[in-house]
Amino acid sequence: MIREIRSVDLFRQAQDCLVGGVNSPVRSFRNVGMDPIYFHRSTGPWIISVEGRKFIDYVLAWGTFILGHGDEDVKKEIINQLELGIHFGSCHELEIEFATLIKKAFKCIDKIRVSNSGTEAVTIAIRLARGFTNRKKILKFAGNYHGHVDYLLVRAGSGLATLNIPSSKGIPQEFVNETIVVEYNDARAVEEVFEKYGTQIAGVIVEPVAGNIGVIPPQNGFLRLLREITRTYGSVLIFDEVITGFRSEFGGISNLYDPDLVILGKIVGGGLPIGVIGGKKEIMDLLTPVGEVYHAGTFNGNLLVLAAGVATLKKLMKMDYRYLEELGQIFEEGIVAIKNRFNQHRIKLNRYGPMISIFFNDQEVVNSRIAYESDRSLFAKMYRFLIEKGIYFPPSPFEAIFISFAHTINEISYTIDRIEEFFVKM
Repeated sequence: MIREIRSVDLFRQAQDCLVGGVNSPVRSFRNVGMDPIYFHRSTGPWIISVEGRKFIDYVLAWGTFILGHGDEDVKKEIINQLELGIHFGSCHELEIEFATLIKKAFKCIDKIRVSNSGTEAVTIAIRLARGFTNRKKILKFAGNYHGHVDYLLVRAGSGLATLNIPSSKGIPQEFVNETIVVEYNDARAVEEVFEKYGTQIAGVIVEPVAGNIGVIPPQNGFLRLLREITRTYGSVLIFDEVITGFRSEFGGISNLYDPDLVILGKIVGGGLPIGVIGGKKEIMDLLTPVGEVYHAGTFNGNLLVLAAGVATLKKLMKMDYRYLEELGQIFEEGIVAIKNRFNQHRIKLNRYGPMISIFFNDQEVVNSRIAYESDRSLFAKMYRFLIEKGIYFPPSPFEAIFISFAHTINEISYTIDRIEEFFVKM
């Protein structure tokens, strides 16, 4: 007898044993007025629900699977390593191979330390910046999300995009007193902050392309300004490339701006949990056991994670990233055509390579303040329509749509056609 399973029943069970029925808040689907969909398996650009419904996946585990789901080469390496050992808690050759690949991809990285999440890597980076400069203050940008680090949950993006300052209860005001927040892309605000606090600022942390308030690229030399002003004042510049790293090229945006520290995650773990902090030798060597900035971890450099990571990076070295750019451009052109056909001037599409956001807004979205003004109810209506058509976007207007190497023109064209159908019916 085949057992029928429904997402609605599983969610009811989950609420009895998991807080809110989920393990991460954006998975609750509250932003789009739905209950969560429960998934059972995935392959390539597809993800399949417990009911057997097949969706084109543009979430890709929040941007993790740039090769698509279930890449055969990555699976093979994980299985091979599984036979040799799951975790040693000691040194192994994969650590060296992984670090060498990261160094090859980033000109500004001399050494790395592997951790278990982006949040953990951010914590290390901030600790290093403060240890290197003997200063306290950190400058971040509204809508930029750097994990659930207490002193950075201030006007953060991602699942916190609708909350206030501090962006979570349980964080004393004292924890965020040394955190300065300005709008992303606001060069003048950055200059004013440094004029006032420059000699007290340990570091500046930024998503070089904002990806947790929707996709917002840098404008008007914004990142160049950050590099120049941090050098002038002796502050550490930290690029959080957890999302952008290896997204549009073998490496990242850091290669254009030479930050002092780079944070990586998602793609470099090949689908398994990872965080990486890398950077210049004089800063990285402050970490124990060489220096006195402490960091340790039982699962750092886990064998299965690095087997998946090495396999992914080796494969990406051979991939033609122009393919992702072409698919992203086709997606963008399709949305622009819809916008023109229906005279829907409120449709705003932001894109950086294979990262995309669709906003419904009266003005171009260049910072978090404008992003928050977008019509979320219209996004939710479109979202529910597309779900019925077998298209799985992130269940929030403030999360990026991702395209992988497994997607083809067929999936992109189908998606554009269904978005057009939504506006025809609307």
